[in-house]
Amino acid sequence: MGMVLGKITVETPKHEVLHTGDGYEIRKYPPCVAAEYTYDPKEWKGNPDGGFTVLANYIGALGKPHNTKPEKIAMTAPVITSSSESSEKIAMTAPVITTTGGEPEPVAMTAPVITTDGQQASGKVTMQFLLPSKYTRPEEAPRPMDERVVIREVPERKFGVVRFSGVATEKTVREKAEGLRAALEKDGYAVKGPFVLARYNPPFTLPPLRTNEVMIPVE
Repeated sequence: MGMVLGKITVETPKHEVLHTGDGYEIRKYPPCVAAEYTYDPKEWKGNPDGGFTVLANYIGALGKPHNTKPEKIAMTAPVITSSSESSEKIAMTAPVITTTGGEPEPVAMTAPVITTDGQQASGKVTMQFLLPSKYTRPEEAPRPMDERVVIREVPERKFGVVRFSGVATEKTVREKAEGLRAALEKDGYAVKGPFVLARYNPPFTLPPLRTNEVMIPVE
């Protein structure tokens, strides 16, 4: 019932608030480890979030985990996505791509889940789950049994962030992104790339009680 009413019960990324502006924050996030999957939404009947199932299977969120250790990976929040027009390329460090073998290790799911499309082949999307903070290096994370899943390190990053509730429609998200970009540039921040969308709640959370954020990388 708590999640229906917007309660966030999973781990969220630690961050430092560097500045509070007019309706936005500047946040610094430390390095973390992520699981990624790159795909064409056409493979999922045009659903840009279709890759969620592959990553959820990796951590064991939908049943038996598709990884090589007997440990469940906790889910985190938020889920972060971007369209081909608003993508962020995530720097890759020590990717771990494995084939099947060994017993599965359920991995607790964390958030965010990041979907990107930056510098990918046309139409491709990359979705990313940030793993729980106990995994500090890619080699510490359970090895995926699905060769499409890549484990990588995400470096320290800084974002301008605006938070809003309701349904994160494409129109609403773009309006929030445009407003945030204008506010950042007005206050002298250098925008480093396109925005990403962070969603903290499952689909069954009541829309007025949902937590969403638009995040733009800045210097």
